[in-house]
Amino acid sequence: MLGISRQCLWAGTERSLLALWVGGLWVAGYVVAPILFATLDDRQLAGQLAGQVFRIMSYVGLAVGSVLLLSVVARVLRAAGGWAREWRIWALTAMLVLVIIGAFVIQPMMVELKAGGIVADSEQAKAFGRLHGVSSILFMLTSLLGLSLVAVGLRGR
Repeated sequence: MLGISRQCLWAGTERSLLALWVGGLWVAGYVVAPILFATLDDRQLAGQLAGQVFRIMSYVGLAVGSVLLLSVVARVLRAAGGWAREWRIWALTAMLVLVIIGAFVIQPMMVELKAGGIVADSEQAKAFGRLHGVSSILFMLTSLLGLSLVAVGLRGR
């Protein structure tokens, strides 16, 4: 195909997928969510909309991250390399674990608290605040790990 090798095409696909995932994380978390809270008078609506954006990005991350992880592992194994020493594998694995914890542990707990009704200064409000803090830390770690992969690349030199 136009004289481009399969390996080169796949490398471009990997870079594009990584850019889609990590770029989406940064836009969702550091652009969209703050804009929602800054422009909407209804903080509950802003939170619901931001939650939907984060939920979509979680699914994008699970799909894209899984493909990228399998690709990097396969490449390292084909090269008879020591996969356990390949930091990119650990970074992608950590990102996926953080997304799974956020999407399937923390977020459902937050939704359950909100469904029960949160009164200001109540125990539920404090619990929600703690969960939101944990969720924010998980998101920040994921986005920073992703940024490191974008900066260095998925392929070793």
